[in-house]
Amino acid sequence: RREAITLSRVDSTDTPEADPGFLPTGITPSETPLGVTNPGGEKLPPTFAELGVRPEIVSALAENDIVRTFAIQELTLPLALAGEDVIGQARTGTGKTLGFGVPLLQRITPPGERAAATAEGEAADRTKDVPQALVVVPTRELCVQVARDIAAAGKNLGVRVVAIYGGRAYEPQLEALRKGVDVIVGTPGRLLDLAEQRHLVLGRVKALVLDEADEMLDLGFLPDVERILRMLPEERHTMLFSATMPGPIVQLSRAFLTRPTHIRAEEADQGSIHERTKQLVYRAHAMDKVELVTRALQARDRGLTMIFTRTKRTAQRVADDLAERGFAAAAVHGDLGQGAREQALRAFRAEKVDVLVATDVAARGIDVTGVTHVINYQCPEDAKTYVHRIGRTGRAGREGVAVTLVDWDETPRWKMISDDLSLGIDEPVETYSTSDHLFTDLDIPTTASGRLPLSARTRAGLDAEYIDSEGDHQGARKPRGSRRDGAGRDGGGREGSRDGDGDEGGRRPRRNRSRSRTRGGVAVEAGASAPAEGAASAGSAE
Repeated sequence: RREAITLSRVDSTDTPEADPGFLPTGITPSETPLGVTNPGGEKLPPTFAELGVRPEIVSALAENDIVRTFAIQELTLPLALAGEDVIGQARTGTGKTLGFGVPLLQRITPPGERAAATAEGEAADRTKDVPQALVVVPTRELCVQVARDIAAAGKNLGVRVVAIYGGRAYEPQLEALRKGVDVIVGTPGRLLDLAEQRHLVLGRVKALVLDEADEMLDLGFLPDVERILRMLPEERHTMLFSATMPGPIVQLSRAFLTRPTHIRAEEADQGSIHERTKQLVYRAHAMDKVELVTRALQARDRGLTMIFTRTKRTAQRVADDLAERGFAAAAVHGDLGQGAREQALRAFRAEKVDVLVATDVAARGIDVTGVTHVINYQCPEDAKTYVHRIGRTGRAGREGVAVTLVDWDETPRWKMISDDLSLGIDEPVETYSTSDHLFTDLDIPTTASGRLPLSARTRAGLDAEYIDSEGDHQGARKPRGSRRDGAGRDGGGREGSRDGDGDEGGRRPRRNRSRSRTRGGVAVEAGASAPAEGAASAGSAE
């Protein structure tokens, strides 16, 4: 084995605004032939067809207005399509999903191209097909998104993609496996559970992807990931994608990848922050933050907005406060059942709500088209968390606005973040909901108040989106006294059980206890009078 080869490319500012996700974007596919330059004089990135991608995949991508590659895809695809192991490192929002999804689909054999009969002449049973490819992701929300994107890219091939993640009942996922599957996208906990119970066969996996590997490290999933890797065949194609490369991830790649090529889609000294993201930092009082946010949400030309908090309770409180003030807001956090979390994300993607309040469980890898503003309601814990939070906007060459509210006691933590990222904003400006510079910076109308005018309440709201709570192990919100998280390790937190399995809402059933009363070592029936001598001694003691 040898050290990884590093390839790098500088992202062009004229990158076509194609969407790395699979929601309709309205972008017209470019028909410029190979080698023709754009009006700016620079050569356009190659198309997927020019890189040797199967026509069925190219046509599926074209239906979603995705024709040309981004930097990470342009560098990754030639190597991955040739079967070489790859370590892909790029900032969030640069289209990494297609960087590994396309080679994954190219490598497997679709059901329509397999033998129609067995060696004995019997008709082949496609329900016995076991996974040919495996994608491991850290969170449930990312699992659903990646599975949807791969299924959309491979729909013309007839590829069967199944998402395996915690917080849901086992039965629907087992039923999907029994029908036959080609690609599995899953979280480590549930994958390991099903594999150990022999419901999930991993012995024929030809391609493996570890997505957001550094996040799996942060959530404590590496031991589970290593156990899963040992269940796979040694001869396989492996791709590892991560925004950062800490030491344990480097060791993992050396142990399980064969002669990998390390690809970076930007210059080595390029910052982690999107240059198109306008960053504003304000020192705000805790009692005035909701009022300040209501003004910020009335900025001109504001699209979808994500608000991040550090705690689950704060996320729900802020969402409730905004909804009471007339904003179409929804919350995503670990105290919600999986059905409610998916309902909020669907409503946000469909723009039935335009404000999503979330903990950091949604800050990693979730790609929602049209997010123009990100608000850090509380100061992030560190620079990496800050990068991933504001990475929800300014994606795919678009512009965005990131607003961070820093309380007085959070100033030292913010200074560390500013120094780490060389932002040059050590002392945030003291700001209140009535400050003139707030209205100027965000282009807020001077008539904006703490409530959204009735004429501006045009969103359908969260209730307009259906909720699929069947098989949801968590149900509705839990009572405040509950000790278990219920979100499980796969939900982005380490509390609770591995996959959030347990009683509805995490509440334990009350135990029936039988009590007996004794006096002087003698059992006494309830309501019986005490012995005379006992009463006398008690009276003397008083």
